Amino acid sequence: MEVNWQEMIFQFVGGLGIFLFAIKYMGDGLQKAAGDRLRSILDRFTTNPFMGVLSGIIVTVLIQSSSGTTVITVGLVSAGFMTLRQAIGVIMGANIGTTVTAFIIGLDVGAYALPIMAFGAFLIFFIKKSSIKSLGEVIFGFGGLFLGLELMSNGMKPLRSLEAFTDITLSMSDHPLLGVVAGTVFTLVVQSSSATVGILQGLYAENLVDLKGALPILFGDNIGTTITAILAALGASVAARRAAATHVLFNVVGTIIFMILLYPFTMYVEWLSGVLNLESKMQIAFAHGSFNVANTIIQFPLIGAWAYFVTKLIPGKDVTIEYKPKHLDPNFITQSPAVAIGQAKEEIIRMGDFAVQGLGETFEYLKTSNKKHAETAYQIEDAINNLDRKITDYLVEISAVNISPIESARHVMLMDTVRDIERIGDHFENIIELIDFREMNRVKLTEDALDDLTEMFTLTIETVGKAVKSLDLNDTELARAVAEQEDLIDKMERKFRKNHIVRLNGGHCSAQAGIVFVDIVSNLERIGDHAVNIAEAVLGKRA
Repeated sequence: MEVNWQEMIFQFVGGLGIFLFAIKYMGDGLQKAAGDRLRSILDRFTTNPFMGVLSGIIVTVLIQSSSGTTVITVGLVSAGFMTLRQAIGVIMGANIGTTVTAFIIGLDVGAYALPIMAFGAFLIFFIKKSSIKSLGEVIFGFGGLFLGLELMSNGMKPLRSLEAFTDITLSMSDHPLLGVVAGTVFTLVVQSSSATVGILQGLYAENLVDLKGALPILFGDNIGTTITAILAALGASVAARRAAATHVLFNVVGTIIFMILLYPFTMYVEWLSGVLNLESKMQIAFAHGSFNVANTIIQFPLIGAWAYFVTKLIPGKDVTIEYKPKHLDPNFITQSPAVAIGQAKEEIIRMGDFAVQGLGETFEYLKTSNKKHAETAYQIEDAINNLDRKITDYLVEISAVNISPIESARHVMLMDTVRDIERIGDHFENIIELIDFREMNRVKLTEDALDDLTEMFTLTIETVGKAVKSLDLNDTELARAVAEQEDLIDKMERKFRKNHIVRLNGGHCSAQAGIVFVDIVSNLERIGDHAVNIAEAVLGKRA
């Protein structure tokens, strides 16, 4: 029988494309349906490594991507939301959660793929309610998953007649390490263990590979899936690199253990399939699930040791942005409201320091175009928003108890100050978006424009820093200095706008460059206004 290579390759590659799109689309739909609170789930429920494992399973089931969960986890570690020990638990849970896809594939409802997709498309295009549209995306992705698998399976069928392919699969059975390498390399290329496990299920169902050859490939798939975490961690923080290293080590050590136990594990899978009367695809699904669950149970007691090992392996002090409040003790609210107000002020000072830091990172992004500064600034803005919510809730609770008129005035002042600092965060986020626009559209600012922005940025950062310090020390002299500097910022804004018009009329800059320049200047002027609001609160001038 002659093999039609073009048809075979087109069916396989097309099926793989549909499969990858479907799993991403299904994950996006599940994420929307879950209310897009995945980071909140991880933050709230990773109180210890065991809860981390459960959270990792839940989030990975929701987004259908262990790599996605790992990337979210890396971000949370960098942000100080969770420790490395908790993150290791989440990564272990993510490996278990990703096996759900294999069980879905094992259902083998390929014959109904097209009507399932049609139903999903109907919900997406004809129902206006967003939650139903999200459900439609899940259903459409679910159907696409099986359509892609069906095409890949049909594409692989002619391989049975090829003696060379039979020889390769036989050699994998005789030399299991070849299977591990094949599984690792293929997943490195495809960057989806779900896809490679699905392909393996198809090969096994078509009797193109036996169980002894399939299991090492399965183990290799788990190593290959770590590539996304490694790529995400390249050039990232120390915490990110440590989390990625843990992901790799966890899967490599698990593979070594199960390669040593390959013969008894093969016997176990054969026994399980006999007891449960499993179809071919479901045998691989159960093998995949058993491997990851057993690997987690074996390595769970070693979480502390892994955390210590990767810390030594990747040395260095990691700079984390601590989102969580440090001073808001609820016990003080009823016992001593005056102390509680003092605690809220301490947290507001932290929030103000974040605003100064975020402005500095935004300025560095403007000067260098280095994305790292933008990412750090976005993390800081997230921290400011989180503290804004927590401090506001704390102050609202304080307002419910009896406080003296003096403390009441302090309370109102702090409520207003929180709002001002939060708005500073919004403004530097606006500036980052303007710089992003400049980078994406290759908008070139003139040297004169950059000099003007440097001067205004430097003064604005200094002014916000002084405003926060005046609040911290209750220093009226510093507060007056802030008011004076804010006048300078206003004058700068007017002067630089005129400079811009001169450059524009002289044909020295483009209209797009002008828009970016003027909007950045406007945002800096508004930041100055919020800084002077803080200073006026210290001076007692605020209405």
